[in-house]
Amino acid sequence: MTAAHADLYIDRPGVTDGAALWRLAKESGTLDLNSSYAYLLWCRDFSGTSVVARGDDGEPVGFVTGYLRPDRPGTLLVWQVAVDAAYRGRGLAARLLDALTTQVAAERGLDAVETTITPGNTASERLFTSYAARHGARVEREVLFATDHFPDGPHDPEVLYRIAPLTDLSNR
Repeated sequence: MTAAHADLYIDRPGVTDGAALWRLAKESGTLDLNSSYAYLLWCRDFSGTSVVARGDDGEPVGFVTGYLRPDRPGTLLVWQVAVDAAYRGRGLAARLLDALTTQVAAERGLDAVETTITPGNTASERLFTSYAARHGARVEREVLFATDHFPDGPHDPEVLYRIAPLTDLSNR
């Protein structure tokens, strides 16, 4: 699934995009940064459930990574969303999320989106609650991982946002 939006092009990531995704995550200032190796693997193994926005030069300027939950194959877990600072405020994250869910719905079926958000991350809260509103879905919230679940030092709790039911995404 590909889509053009003004000066941007949305498509699937490839292995050669792994370094750019790592850089975007690092420069976001809010995401938990995974190893560069993890982003390379993600672009190889989960490209079918992830999307990138490319600038005029073809380089990624934003991404959404996700995977289908093995125990709930109709549920897309959105892992990370990042947009380069120069492209923020244009609705790019919402376009990426819509493109990804339309793609997954058309290819594999989709009835729910999940993500985790730390308390106080208002940008992510707005992104996912507005996504739910656009698609006529409810948002259920519950703490998935409490602070004491994290072994590597202080970490805010991760609140699970479950957005469902999703219908007719393949026709959007």
